[in-house]
Amino acid sequence: MCEERRRILVATTNPGKIAEMRAMLGGDVRWLGLADVEEIAEIAEDGATFAENARKKALGYAKATGLWTIADDSGLVVDALDGAPGVISARFSGEKLEGDERTLIDHRNIAKVLELLEGIPENKRTARFVCRLCLARPENVLIETEGTLEGLITTVEIGEDGFGYDPIFFVPGLNKTVAQLASKEKNAISHRGNAIRKLQPLLTELITR
Repeated sequence: MCEERRRILVATTNPGKIAEMRAMLGGDVRWLGLADVEEIAEIAEDGATFAENARKKALGYAKATGLWTIADDSGLVVDALDGAPGVISARFSGEKLEGDERTLIDHRNIAKVLELLEGIPENKRTARFVCRLCLARPENVLIETEGTLEGLITTVEIGEDGFGYDPIFFVPGLNKTVAQLASKEKNAISHRGNAIRKLQPLLTELITR
């Protein structure tokens, strides 16, 4: 196995995401985060789709570091809002201001979604979480996968765990919002988990050739 295949960069500073990749993908790989490499200018997520953003980040960081790189882009897609918040899920209520805490931004985003859906009946509040993953080397894209989680948007926040839109995303099969799920339950059904599970056998094939 060549050295580049043993060191794979996960394009994030979030240790939780890196740990999730390590746990689910495993293999004879040394998993790195952006904090483990020389400081690199942040790559803007300005694509029109989740796929474009994941591809742009994976290729950009791969070229900057010379490492195989996995990047993701994910968000909430609400049918009654014509697919919004979509690729701007994290900044749906506006750009992050200096000093803003993540939880404050999450609540502002949730409030905007609920306001826009006011009066919309339950059967029209269908939505999904989407995660697009891309593995690239400096020269080209190697693997792309996508995972989704289908659900409904509630009218109020329910649950204390999770982050982002989890408190208003209801999973009918479990009769709970994502914010009411234990971590193990969430990982078993999540959009990111589904995308990682699709990527795992393809990555294993690549690094064992």
